[in-house]
Amino acid sequence: MARTDTTSVALAADDTNDLLRFITCGSVDDGKSTLLGRLLFDAGMVPDDQLAALARDSRRRHADVPDLLDFSLLTDGLDAERQQGITIDVAYRYFHTAHRNFIVADCPGHEQYTRNMATGASNAELALVLVDARKGLLPQTRRHTYICALLGIRQVVLAVNKMDLVGFREDIYQAIATEYRALAKSLGIATVHELPVVALTGENVGRRSACMPWYQGACLLETLESVETMMAEPTDFRMPVQWVSRPDPSFRGYAGTLCGGRVMVGDEIVVQPGMQRARVERIVTADGDLEQAVAGQAVTLTLDREIDVSRGDVIADVACPAPVADQFAAHVLWMGEEALLPNRRYWLKIGTCTVTARVTSIKHKVDVNTQAELAARRLDLNEVGYCNIDLDHAVAFEAYATNHTLGGFILIDRQSHATVACGMLDFALRRAANVHWQHFDLDKAARSLSKGQRSRCLWFTGLSGAGKSTIANLVERRLHALGYHTYMLDGDNLRHGLNKDLGFTSEARVENVRRVAEVAHLMVDAGLIVLVCVISPFRDERRFARDLFTEDEFIEVFVDTSLEDCERRDPKGLYRKARSGAIRNFTGIDSPYEIPERPDLHLLTHGTRAEQLAEQVVDHLLAGAGLQQDG
Repeated sequence: MARTDTTSVALAADDTNDLLRFITCGSVDDGKSTLLGRLLFDAGMVPDDQLAALARDSRRRHADVPDLLDFSLLTDGLDAERQQGITIDVAYRYFHTAHRNFIVADCPGHEQYTRNMATGASNAELALVLVDARKGLLPQTRRHTYICALLGIRQVVLAVNKMDLVGFREDIYQAIATEYRALAKSLGIATVHELPVVALTGENVGRRSACMPWYQGACLLETLESVETMMAEPTDFRMPVQWVSRPDPSFRGYAGTLCGGRVMVGDEIVVQPGMQRARVERIVTADGDLEQAVAGQAVTLTLDREIDVSRGDVIADVACPAPVADQFAAHVLWMGEEALLPNRRYWLKIGTCTVTARVTSIKHKVDVNTQAELAARRLDLNEVGYCNIDLDHAVAFEAYATNHTLGGFILIDRQSHATVACGMLDFALRRAANVHWQHFDLDKAARSLSKGQRSRCLWFTGLSGAGKSTIANLVERRLHALGYHTYMLDGDNLRHGLNKDLGFTSEARVENVRRVAEVAHLMVDAGLIVLVCVISPFRDERRFARDLFTEDEFIEVFVDTSLEDCERRDPKGLYRKARSGAIRNFTGIDSPYEIPERPDLHLLTHGTRAEQLAEQVVDHLLAGAGLQQDG
């Protein structure tokens, strides 16, 4: 297929209002690629050389039907797709007619590629949903429709395909259309245009069909040309700052794309999440200055005075600023191969702002086939959950229903940098505005000074039976003898009280470490030297613990003992139980331990007495942390 470049697309219509972005979706083998290929053909977008190549490829695939043109070959571009006869990736196609420009996202039908489908739906204004007339509505049809509704699509064209295989029966078509309208209504989809088609032969695709005289409506191409886009444009001025432009000392501008409203020279604005005010002095573009800019335009704003503006800030109308919060309720579509674990930290990107975030709770997950709300402790690949999210600092936002740019976000894994989820903000949690920091006159420095020491956190990590608690106990005894004020937080002991409600699943281990780290942080703030002994098997949670403290307050001690040595010692008999299957999710057996990459202190226990290892820790603490002169 010869793709139309963006220049020819731009010339095909008078203005960008004639552009329709839509998505094709439905279940596997419903005929999405064939329909789209036929649509391109009927729109006159397949040059002669591509048509000749299509004829050759079709003869190779369908040797028994030499005159058949397999239009799916125009759109299934990946080799894997052609070999399997399915769509895997999202393929974007550009075409136009005399009446309208189109950008279509051809999306995969298989359930395991739901994340790809969501990517295509995120910028679409309309969904073209295909249903095989022989099969009716399938679970994947419902899944795709639900995700389209979740991502803000409020208009659907329902194409009931393969009508030739059911004898062009009107009753079958009407039953499917009636059932789908009920589904769409339950999901909040305002408008459904339905029509019967045969994608393979083009019945009701680019021309009206004589095979179904009972259908008197428009063909598919006419429907797409005439539908009105229904995406409501945000009316309030919003511009996320993408970068600060300083080409020379005399110029400071703030570049970004307006995601709502309009701005004029002289308008008073506010920079969020703070409340700094200024007036717009210039609206600068590559083609010269403008008097005003509207949503969708990329511009650089200069202000009448210098204020602190950075990438990720939002410039807004001072009369109607965006809400600001650090806790939200949101729908999350999980795209990661590994499950979403509540309280694990991820990077959250919203607009141009990236912050650290964690899902504090999963209120429920949604069965996207039935829309039933189900209890859940985690989200697996392609599952949708309604969650509470906590950020490390406040951001300017809008509800996704109001503004997709400031209401939509992605979650990024902090280790692999892979995008693992997309989400849609619903509202700020009330407690985000009601809870504030209370100031007290005495601080950590004063409390430490009264004890004659500098507070620290010694974090002992390693496999069960490695000797963490034994070494930490010796370290505390030594520090106590030297006159230091200490406290021991042992993982097993804490599970009798603070963490009594937690099990040993990955989700529970994440929460276990979070609670212990927060308690250790409070004790360091109280001026104590805190010794923490927890397996803490995951690097991300150990990094979370480290990030709670200043750079020199946290000392990670890796007690390095081989699994064989731990099993040989097995002081609590846990490894024997784990090997026999009596204990599940046991670290080192059926649950992973992620070895520290750069611990502050690496204790190799093989052939070394616990007393010697404890002295290494004390020496490191006294020398490296500067305690010796204070003790």
